Amino acid sequence: MKKSLNKERRFVAFILTHGRPDRVVTYKTLKRAGYTGDIVFVLDNEDKTTEKYRKNFPNETIYVFDKEAESRRFDTADLPTARRNAIVYARNACFWIAKELGYTHFIQLDDDYTSFQHTGTYDAGIKAHTTKRLDDIFALMCDFLDSTDILTVAMAQGGDFIGGQVQATKNAIVKKRKAMNSFVCRIDRPFSFLGRINEDVNTYASASTGDIFLTTPEVRLNQVQTQSGEGGMTDIYEAQGTYVKSFYTVIFAPSAAKVGVLRDTNTRIHHTIDWNSAVPKIIRQEHKK
Repeated sequence: MKKSLNKERRFVAFILTHGRPDRVVTYKTLKRAGYTGDIVFVLDNEDKTTEKYRKNFPNETIYVFDKEAESRRFDTADLPTARRNAIVYARNACFWIAKELGYTHFIQLDDDYTSFQHTGTYDAGIKAHTTKRLDDIFALMCDFLDSTDILTVAMAQGGDFIGGQVQATKNAIVKKRKAMNSFVCRIDRPFSFLGRINEDVNTYASASTGDIFLTTPEVRLNQVQTQSGEGGMTDIYEAQGTYVKSFYTVIFAPSAAKVGVLRDTNTRIHHTIDWNSAVPKIIRQEHKK
């Protein structure tokens, strides 16, 4: 792979974090994976640990945004009195923060990634190899975004490869019409994440006007298991459980989403999406009457 030759592009990696200045795993993982570009920590003004972030990362930009003001710019599907301990506010703020700082493209990342990997299919099934060429990967993801009309492209996650060797191998070579967790975006194609919780699913599941979100399976990220790390979104999941989390998506996409049961290593409540109802269908011109 070669880095993009687009010299007009200004790219930044945003790390969205709250209350975990001593546990920003993603920062070291980015460096270990060969990323040499700009990094900006996105914090909100309700974080009591901001100064510790500044102390721990003196050579990086720490950007603090007004969380309450951001909450008035999109639909949270909540009462104004609801707690704002969620990542969606930072997700939406990234678009104008990037523009203010002079960037044209960005990726937003959670703070708990343990590795970035290349993923491929072989005779024995799927194999993933830890990368040290993250600069190239980010450049190619931006190239892909620039050469299409899609809104965003994301890396795959471990759950995208669940289903046994045959099904997982099939999944590994198919781009999925969804985007979760990591998002490569352009500032001139802004969109709003919706809902206080489950914001990524809420957003792609309700894109009924034809907006395209994609996950590319050739690269993947691994992260600390949800609800195993203190702080961040863990408190919400522990307090409200996955039923409430999944029901936010039903609120935004009632014709396509429902609360179901996911069976992988542990049976758990999870959202399910009916893609036949979620996105528009394009009929070939030859069938026009």
